[in-house]
Amino acid sequence: MQGSREEPVRYTRTWPDQVKGAERMNKDLIVSEITAAMRAHDKPRLSILRQVKNEIGIKEKESQRDVTDEEVVAALKKVLKQTGETLEGSIKVGTDDARTALLTEQVAMLEGYLPAQVTGDALAQIVERVIADGGFTEKRDMGRVIAAAAAECGGNCDKAELAKIAGSKLG
Repeated sequence: MQGSREEPVRYTRTWPDQVKGAERMNKDLIVSEITAAMRAHDKPRLSILRQVKNEIGIKEKESQRDVTDEEVVAALKKVLKQTGETLEGSIKVGTDDARTALLTEQVAMLEGYLPAQVTGDALAQIVERVIADGGFTEKRDMGRVIAAAAAECGGNCDKAELAKIAGSKLG
């Protein structure tokens, strides 16, 4: 029929609930999320996911091989850190509310793609277990405690909080 036009099919998806967790985070998932964001005309999500994909591409070129899931999570964390720092600067300047809102939204999106962070009592239990297993007793062992506890968490913990807990537990 001439002149009639069908409504485009809108691609709807609940992000990032369906991709939560590092065990499923890989390059193919990022690419599929970019495609979904393009179909949904979600420009903020598309922009931040393209930054992540670019960071993944840089890692691939440096290592001259495909990236691992851990490297994809590391790329996500790097972009999250950069975006968070930009957000802090934008808040301090306080002149562009739209930019601050966009950055806040993008930080929330990126945090949704990362695995859950180990915090609080669970982190304290890990630190106590590492101290007991390693026989650490002095403040000078703090670096080894932090490294071992971070490895046990799979890197999914706040290092500052980890250092605070480790410092309080060591003599």
